[in-house]
Amino acid sequence: MENLWAPWRMAFIQPQTPPKPGCIFCTQPAEGRDEEYHILQRGEHCFVMLNLYPYSNGHLMVAPYQHIGALEELDAATLAEMMALAQLAIKALRLAMNPDGFNMGFNQGKVAGAGFAEHIHFHVVPRWNGDTNFMPVLADIKVMPEHIDTVYQQLKEALAKVQNNQE
Repeated sequence: MENLWAPWRMAFIQPQTPPKPGCIFCTQPAEGRDEEYHILQRGEHCFVMLNLYPYSNGHLMVAPYQHIGALEELDAATLAEMMALAQLAIKALRLAMNPDGFNMGFNQGKVAGAGFAEHIHFHVVPRWNGDTNFMPVLADIKVMPEHIDTVYQQLKEALAKVQNNQE
């Protein structure tokens, strides 16, 4: 049997003692520590951040600043900005990581798999041909080939390039 070493993952699987109270989509942007919380982009109504427990490298979430749990409760300006930021995120992911496709969507409600059901957010998950393997199937383990801080820096640079080309 071969060993797979990924000691940096321990920071993600060890529970915080005690866990931080509150909604991450409210508390983290309010603290202004964007790099620490992997907040990549801020808009007037919404922001983009990396998912701390990603399905794949570069898994992003677009969330409104307003604490709302349902898509149908968001106003038109917030919805428009969410989609504009999702487009920007996709362009940056293409530039930085060259994925073959994307899974995108909302998990509205606990029963639908929302980790923070009381705060709606949109997932952008880059996918590559052959990105599934035996690890999740046999061992219930997902292997992330790059550290989240490295992915953050790559995407920050890509966002800057994408935005400079749009102007």
